[in-house]
Amino acid sequence: MQPNQRQKVMILFLSTSALDSPVKGWTMYDGTGKESFTTGDSDTPPYENGLEALFDGWRVMQFPTLIPPYPGEEYTTSFMKYPFVFEKLEEID
Repeated sequence: MQPNQRQKVMILFLSTSALDSPVKGWTMYDGTGKESFTTGDSDTPPYENGLEALFDGWRVMQFPTLIPPYPGEEYTTSFMKYPFVFEKLEEID
């Protein structure tokens, strides 16, 4: 990373472990200080799926860890599965 670059981080929670599955939830963090994001500040995801983020220049930093459900817990509600962590480096002044 160059001294005049800062990192933006985006976490997309997808419907499955495939990058082309639909986004169910998301959050973003801007290390450039240009934007400030708040939970629930938009009803529309920044991308329809993870592949669109790749096409727009985001780089995948982390794929989800696939953990099978415990027996009898297959249909319970818990945390959002399938988080993909993306980063993008942007120039700052």
